[in-house]
Amino acid sequence: MTESGTDIGAHGARLTIDLGAIAANWRMLAARGADCAAVVKADAYGCGIAQVGPALWAAGCRTFFVAHLSEGVAARAALPEAAIYILNGLPPGACATFAAHDLRPVLGSREEIAEWAAVSGGGRPAALHVDTGMNRLGLPVPEALELAGDPGIAAAGIDLLLSHFVSAEKPEDPVNARQITDFARVRAAYPGLLASLANSSGVFLDGARHDLLRPGYALFGGNPTPESANPMRPVVRLEALIAQVRHVEAGTSVGYNGRWTAPAPSRLATLSLGYADGFPRSISGRGQALVGGVPCPILGLVSMDLIILDVTAAPAAQRGATAVLIGDELDIDTVGRAAGTIGYEILTGLGSRYVRTYVG
Repeated sequence: MTESGTDIGAHGARLTIDLGAIAANWRMLAARGADCAAVVKADAYGCGIAQVGPALWAAGCRTFFVAHLSEGVAARAALPEAAIYILNGLPPGACATFAAHDLRPVLGSREEIAEWAAVSGGGRPAALHVDTGMNRLGLPVPEALELAGDPGIAAAGIDLLLSHFVSAEKPEDPVNARQITDFARVRAAYPGLLASLANSSGVFLDGARHDLLRPGYALFGGNPTPESANPMRPVVRLEALIAQVRHVEAGTSVGYNGRWTAPAPSRLATLSLGYADGFPRSISGRGQALVGGVPCPILGLVSMDLIILDVTAAPAAQRGATAVLIGDELDIDTVGRAAGTIGYEILTGLGSRYVRTYVG
């Protein structure tokens, strides 16, 4: 077990990250029938690339994806021997930085292909991104088919073909079948390349696994099959210190703008955590925490550094005790729904003020 900082009292809250669970999640996904990479963008989904990267490498992962070039540089420091791809493409004039850190661009336009080919000369690997429906990055399918066999593809050192699902978490969405079909057409036109289509949810779709799986969110405990039970092990646990407990009478208002008024005599606890720590203000009056295993509603508005709970039913609530904001039945997807968002946003938004504990 390692900690950054001192203790929960100095930081207000503790974020525990289970590296063993991340490794177990990767092994479970890798067992589904293809080579398995890991998407570790956004500082490994907020969990820390310096710790997560080596844990995944030790589990057997050899290929990693990040979003930005700067993330690739950080990933290279943690993973000196890994294949690291940059999903957001090749920024103009960035080839030298890619080469200096042995990073691989995911090329998504003719301009990017030409710029990389001019510098690489086929000697440095890259991926080709074909857009099968997302309409964000990548070559449209007709353009990708038109480029098949073009000498510029070989000159750019392209060894991997990839695309990205629009709605893989909804297996019944017909767009999945259309994307699988379109990707198969493009793959047939590039027979020498490895293929990667499956993101976290795509790993569970028939016909989507190909040569390289590309999970991200699922590695960190997010549910890749939201219409059924979560097959992944939980990874993060967030606990906040109870700074104060007080009794209030009926009719007492609480927090900024008096958004909540006690309907009866109540017992309240104030937590040392707020939206400056990445716990969203949008969960105000909608979410809950666990104190001694008892669900306790969040009252009024989440403020920058503090949250108020109704702990009338929680005898364990005392100054110096802790409340669980993420953990047990309050997994990241549940917290995301309560905040009117998704677990991805909760996970990647977790702040830097916590004391971080790595286990496993």
